[in-house]
Amino acid sequence: MRYALIGCGRIATNHIKAVVHNGLTFAAICDAVPEQMETLLAKHGLEKDASIVRYTDYQKMIEEVKPKLVGIATESGMHAEIALFCIDHGVNCIIEKPMAMSIEDADEIVRRAKEKNVKVSACHQNRFNVAVQETRKALEAGRFGKLSHGSVHVRWNRNRGYYEQAPWRGLWASDGGALMNQCIHGIDLLRWMLGDEVTEVYGVTRQQFHGYLEAEDVGMAVVTFANGTVATIEGTTNVYPKNLEETLYLFGEHGTVKIGGTSTNNIDIWEFADESKGDDKNRKLREATSNVYGNGHISLYADVIDAIEKDRAPYVDAVAGRNALELVLAIYKSQREGRPVKLPLTHFKSTDMTGEFDVSGK
Repeated sequence: MRYALIGCGRIATNHIKAVVHNGLTFAAICDAVPEQMETLLAKHGLEKDASIVRYTDYQKMIEEVKPKLVGIATESGMHAEIALFCIDHGVNCIIEKPMAMSIEDADEIVRRAKEKNVKVSACHQNRFNVAVQETRKALEAGRFGKLSHGSVHVRWNRNRGYYEQAPWRGLWASDGGALMNQCIHGIDLLRWMLGDEVTEVYGVTRQQFHGYLEAEDVGMAVVTFANGTVATIEGTTNVYPKNLEETLYLFGEHGTVKIGGTSTNNIDIWEFADESKGDDKNRKLREATSNVYGNGHISLYADVIDAIEKDRAPYVDAVAGRNALELVLAIYKSQREGRPVKLPLTHFKSTDMTGEFDVSGK
């Protein structure tokens, strides 16, 4: 299967690992900065591979190479534009988070992908974490009983050096803040586990320590689901001196689970009323990861390849990407308006937050 990668930033190395592991034909790569392509390829020993055609124009690449699948790993503000171009050309897509920066663009990606029968996967790779998969199995088996509530905590550190690596970071048009960039994976897991259909969100965001950015460095929210469950969200890049944790809690009538680690990769608490085979193993579950992105890209790519070959929906489809984005945007909208926000959202975009915080440059 012919594959092309668009965007060669920080996350792109995980896409290349998944491409190589899954045996895709790496036909082309694209980035506006040629040096970034060469640096990334060299990292994987592919710099001398002339069969990987280099491009600086993604539209020209799509039209000339005609890949079956593309990975979109550019700055967030470009995701929707590129995805819609690929969909219109019949190219299947794996889109890094967030899938778009506006609910209108996300809805259009969902609509057009369905219309053209193109497979689109939002790259929420943490759904494939072993701890997450084991918890999902217990949930689908009914072991929690009636759910009461849940919470997600993304307590990470991002310093000035991180933001200076790429000028688009922390801007409303191209990135958003801690909730949109760092916390959206945890938000995806929370929404997926607690029933997907959200009715109301009340959120508060602040810009505490990163005065040189436009967007928030801490966000909190209370979420109400249609099935009666409630949840809290905490996302921040203000933890001193380094990443602390990304945790997901689920509380049910007959079960309690805490998924912990730096990227929801361990099980810290696993308690159910009905003791089952495998529970002892799950209580000790630790999945080693080399970075906060985890190991899920390889499994996500494998699933999308299978979805294309069997003409089925990907495990993490465009609707999943749209739903995670909607929840972040709802928190932003709630902050902007100072009141709870009803869902579904039909109109809101990250740039509607422009001017929310004073950019001091300090």
